[in-house]
Amino acid sequence: MTNSLQSLFKSIAQAKNEQALRSQLSVEAREHFAAKRSGLFFLDQIPFADRRLQKALQFGLTTEHNPVVRYLVERHAPVHEALVVSPKVWSLICPRADHWHVMAGPIVSNGQLVGAVGFTREQATPAFNAQNLVDLSALCLHLSTWAATVRSQHCPLRADCLTFRELQIAQLVALGRTNAEIGIELWITENSVKQALKRMFRKLEVSSRAEMVAQLSTSTKVYSFNNEAS
Repeated sequence: MTNSLQSLFKSIAQAKNEQALRSQLSVEAREHFAAKRSGLFFLDQIPFADRRLQKALQFGLTTEHNPVVRYLVERHAPVHEALVVSPKVWSLICPRADHWHVMAGPIVSNGQLVGAVGFTREQATPAFNAQNLVDLSALCLHLSTWAATVRSQHCPLRADCLTFRELQIAQLVALGRTNAEIGIELWITENSVKQALKRMFRKLEVSSRAEMVAQLSTSTKVYSFNNEAS
């Protein structure tokens, strides 16, 4: 194990909250993976991200449009873009020069995907490789342990009971989308959206969309390694 990985693991163990986790890992993690940008987020925070992150999540980080995200969600395993798509296709999905190479890993708690960590490299730099995935897998294991202990103790959120799809719907509700619009964006029927909202209301013990958004927004904050989360 390299010294830089040991330092990363120590930083994670010492983090008392998500803000500390972000500040301690921001530069250190990017340097270890020779990344241009990096990002860390938890799924229960997505609906209430700032507008820039909301836009990125809505258009670029969905299972329908991004094979890297789909791999991550389905397998709960680290992945880089070359494992799931050709360079030509990836350039169409994500044309940004500073996101030419992308690697992402899961944060898992109680067998469920609760968050993700990602890194990007520029076009002129080498692609992520198998060793990078091994290191990211180790990093994600420590982040998952942190999420299952420190985060669960300090951030008890009712949003934890929502599934990934329900969190996607909550995000779009927070953006003011109608049921029909949500169905179109998520490639599901309008009735599926209605039924999902009924389940979400029961889980959160609310009776309206506004009450749901208000309840979730008062207890969530988004933390990323920098202001340009991948």
